[in-house]
Amino acid sequence: MPRMHTYDDETEELARAIVAYARARIATPVPLDGPAPAEELARRAGPTITPEGVGGDEALRVWAEVLAPSTISTDHPAFLAFVPGAPTKASVLFDLVISASSTYGGSWLEGAGAVWAENEALRWIADLAGLPASSGGVFVSGGTAGNLSALVAARHAVSAARPEPPARWTIAAGDTAHSSVASAARVMDADILSVPSDVRGRLTGPALGDALGRADTDGLFAVVASAGSTNAGTVDDLAGVADVCAEREVWLHVDGAYGGAGLLAPSVRPLFDGIERADSFIVDPHKWLFAPFDACALLYRDAALARTAHVQEASYLDSLNATAEWNASDYAFHLTRRARGLPLWFSLATYGTDAYRDAIESVLALTRVAADEIRRHPDLELIMEPDLSVLLFRRRGWTSDDYERWWRRLLDAQVAFVQPSSWEGERVARLCFVNPNTTIEHVRAILGTMV
Repeated sequence: MPRMHTYDDETEELARAIVAYARARIATPVPLDGPAPAEELARRAGPTITPEGVGGDEALRVWAEVLAPSTISTDHPAFLAFVPGAPTKASVLFDLVISASSTYGGSWLEGAGAVWAENEALRWIADLAGLPASSGGVFVSGGTAGNLSALVAARHAVSAARPEPPARWTIAAGDTAHSSVASAARVMDADILSVPSDVRGRLTGPALGDALGRADTDGLFAVVASAGSTNAGTVDDLAGVADVCAEREVWLHVDGAYGGAGLLAPSVRPLFDGIERADSFIVDPHKWLFAPFDACALLYRDAALARTAHVQEASYLDSLNATAEWNASDYAFHLTRRARGLPLWFSLATYGTDAYRDAIESVLALTRVAADEIRRHPDLELIMEPDLSVLLFRRRGWTSDDYERWWRRLLDAQVAFVQPSSWEGERVARLCFVNPNTTIEHVRAILGTMV
C-alpha cells in the first residue's frame, strides 16, 4: 500500500502535531497578521512541492511560520473590513470531522445522514424567514453561487410557462445590489434593469413599480432585493417590493448573504417584513451565523421548481434520479459537493438557537454604541443610522488618499484591518461588525487614529 495512504508511526506524529496546531489556533487569541510579497514568501518558504516531498513536519512548519502569518485572520475581533468571519469553536472542530470523514453531501444514497442534518439547519433558516413547508434548498459555497443558482431556477420557471423566449431576459435589482447579481446576469447572458435607490440606498416598492412601468419588461423574470446590503447594511423595502412582484407575477429573490442573520434578532426583525413572500432567499452562515468558510444557505419557496431547473441527467445518475429521496446536488448548479452545512448544524445543536440570537443582538448593540462614538468625535460624521451592523462615516477634510494611507497604517501597526468604501461617489470609512468578541475598545482604538 502506498505510504501516503497508510497510517503509520510517522502519520501518528503528524496527526498529533496538526491537532495541537488546530487546538492552539482556536484556544488562544489570534494575531491579525497581514500579506507579504510573493517574492518574500518564495524566499522564506523555499520549494515545497518536490518529487520526494518535504515531509509533514516541514510542511506544517512552513505553514505556521511563513504562510499563516501572511494570511489575515478574518476572525480577529479587529477585522472589520468587507464582511468578517467569526466561527464558533464547535463549528471549527466539526469542520475537522467533516474533512477527516471525506463526507460527500451530494446525494441521499451516499450521504443520507449528512443531508438530513443539513436539511435540519435549512429548515430552521426557512422558518426564521417564514417560508412554507414546501420550501427547501441546499448549502452552496457563497452568495455568488447562491444568487446565480436562484436566478437560474427563476428563469427556468418563467421560461417553462412561455411559448417563446423573449429577445432578451432581464433581471431587475436596486442600484446598490451586490456585485454578484451583475455577475450572474453576465453568466446567464441577461440584462440588468438597475432601479434607483432611496436616500438610504434601499430598493423600494414605488421605485421598482415606476421603473418597471417605464421599461420593456417582456423578458423580466426576476427581481432581486437585499436583506442587508454589503456596503451600508441597509434592508430593502421587502414588503413593497413583494407587492410589485405579486402584481406582475415576477419571481422575487432576496439576497440576505450578510444581513439575513438579522432575522434572529427581535430588535431588527421588523425590517425584514415581506421576506416570507420571497420565491428564493440566501444567507451566508460563514458571515454572521458563525460558521467556517464556505457556506451559503440557498432556499426556495417551492423546492420542486428548483429541482426541475438544476437536476442533472446522465446514465450513471439513473439510480439517484429514479427515487424521490432528497439529493442536495439537485438544487444548485453543482453535482459534487462538500457537506458544508454540517459545521453550522453541529454548532446549532451544541449551543442552541438562543445563543445565536443573543450573539447577534450583542453585535447589533455594539454597532449602536460605536455609532454614538462616531457622533461624539469632533472630526467624524455618521452618514446614516445603521439598520444592522455596518457603519458608514466620513472623516471631515480627508481625501481618498488619506483613507488609503489610514487603513494601511492600521494594518501595518496591527491595530485593525479596515477598508474604506464609497457612498454617492465619495470615499468614506466603513466598519462591519459580526464578531461577538469585538469590543468598543477596538472601535475606540480605530477612531483614535483618524487624526
